[in-house]
Amino acid sequence: MRRRRVLRLDVVSERQQDSSVERLVRKSLITEDALGRPFSERIRQSRRTLENYLKAGGIPRWMERVIEVDSRIGQEQQRLATAYGALQHECDGDRALFARRWTAFAQATRYDELNELIRQHNEWYPIERDLPMNPRTGDYVQVRGRSFRRPELGPEWVLAQFPP
Repeated sequence: MRRRRVLRLDVVSERQQDSSVERLVRKSLITEDALGRPFSERIRQSRRTLENYLKAGGIPRWMERVIEVDSRIGQEQQRLATAYGALQHECDGDRALFARRWTAFAQATRYDELNELIRQHNEWYPIERDLPMNPRTGDYVQVRGRSFRRPELGPEWVLAQFPP
């Protein structure tokens, strides 16, 4: 009996030395009594859907990346449209001069950071979204009738968007 009291005093003295964070974590740990208990009725009947995930808070990374890629591509298109119009005004109807200067502008424009983001999207999107594969093509299925891949930006993309 004396031995039990001594052991209990040791345990109590150790717990008194714990910080408030350690005591909080200790309370939140699952005890051995809780192991093996069935899930509650509410948890079993709730569906795991994207809508529920979004309601819970926090946007999945693949969604953040898609939004960022598409918005930045849109910003580049607007920037190019402005530069295209300004260069047309500068060239004052001289088509050959405009074509040379616009092609040089397209060649000089760099999209390294955006292209890295696009590469990450193209690589990780199907995995993060858990897209099924088409057994005939060996590629991932299309999303809403189009490929999930975004083209990398470069001179060819600029000249396709705004031909000289």
